[in-house]
Amino acid sequence: MEDLLGMASQIRRDIVRMVHGSASGHPGGSLGCADFFTALYFRVMKHDPKFHMDGINEDLFFLSNGHISPVFYSTLARSGYFDIKELSTFRKINSRLQGHPATHEHLPGVRIASGSLGQGLSVAIGAALAKKLNKDDRFVFSLHGDGELQEGQIWEALMFAAHNKVDNLISTVDINGQQIDGPTAKVLNLGSIKAKFEAFGWQTIEMDGNNMNAVIAGLNKAKELSGKGKPVGIMMKTVMGKGVDFMENDHNWHGIAPNDEQLAKALAQLPELSDY
Repeated sequence: MEDLLGMASQIRRDIVRMVHGSASGHPGGSLGCADFFTALYFRVMKHDPKFHMDGINEDLFFLSNGHISPVFYSTLARSGYFDIKELSTFRKINSRLQGHPATHEHLPGVRIASGSLGQGLSVAIGAALAKKLNKDDRFVFSLHGDGELQEGQIWEALMFAAHNKVDNLISTVDINGQQIDGPTAKVLNLGSIKAKFEAFGWQTIEMDGNNMNAVIAGLNKAKELSGKGKPVGIMMKTVMGKGVDFMENDHNWHGIAPNDEQLAKALAQLPELSDY
C-alpha cells in the first residue's frame, strides 16, 4: 500500500508542476482523482503500456472529463506508456500532451479525444458492446465529473446502457461538488446522483475516492457486480485539490495555475519519489 500512496503523491507533484510549467490547466479535479488513477492503473486494471488501440484482452479506460488531463498524463507516463520527461511539454507548442487529450498525435494510452464534456460514456458503451461481440471478457472503465452530468448526452447513454444490459461497463462519477463556476449545488443542483443512476437501471456503489484502500475495494466490488445484467456506477466522493491545503474544496482551482510561490508550497506538502 505504501508504494501506491507514494505513487499518488508523485502524480500530484507531477500535476502541480505541469500546470505551473505551462501557466494553464486544471489542477483541482486532477489532484482529487490521483488516488483513483493510481489504484486503477497500478492495481486494478489489466493493461499493456505497449498500447494497442484495439485493446483486445485488456481492460479499457476512457476519460470523459478530459480537462483533468494532467492526472491522466502523469499516470500514463508513470505506468510506462511514454517517457516521464515528456510531462514537461504539457500544453506547449507541438506537444502531444494537449490541454485536453486528443488522438491525432497518437499519444499512447489515449483512445478518444475528450475536450467536449458528456461524450465519454457513449464511447465507453460502444467499446463495451464491442468486447461482448468479440467475446472478450475484460472490463471497460470510464470517469466523469459531477458537473459533467449536467450534459444531456450522459442521460441518454445511461438509459441505453441499462436497456442493452451493458454489464461489462464500470463508470465512476467524481463527486467533488465543484465546477468552474462554483459549487454544483448552486450552478445546477444534481440531487442524488446515486438515486438517479439506480432509477435509470444501473447498479451503484459508493466509495471514498481519497482513501486508497477504499478505492481499491470499491473498484474490485464493481468488478464483482459486473456480468449480472446491469452496468455498474461508482459514486466516488473526492476533495477538489486534495493534497494541497490551499487548493482543497475551492472551485477557483478548477482551472488556474499556481504561481512560483504557490508551487513551492504545494510541493512542500507532497512527498517526492522522483521528478522529471
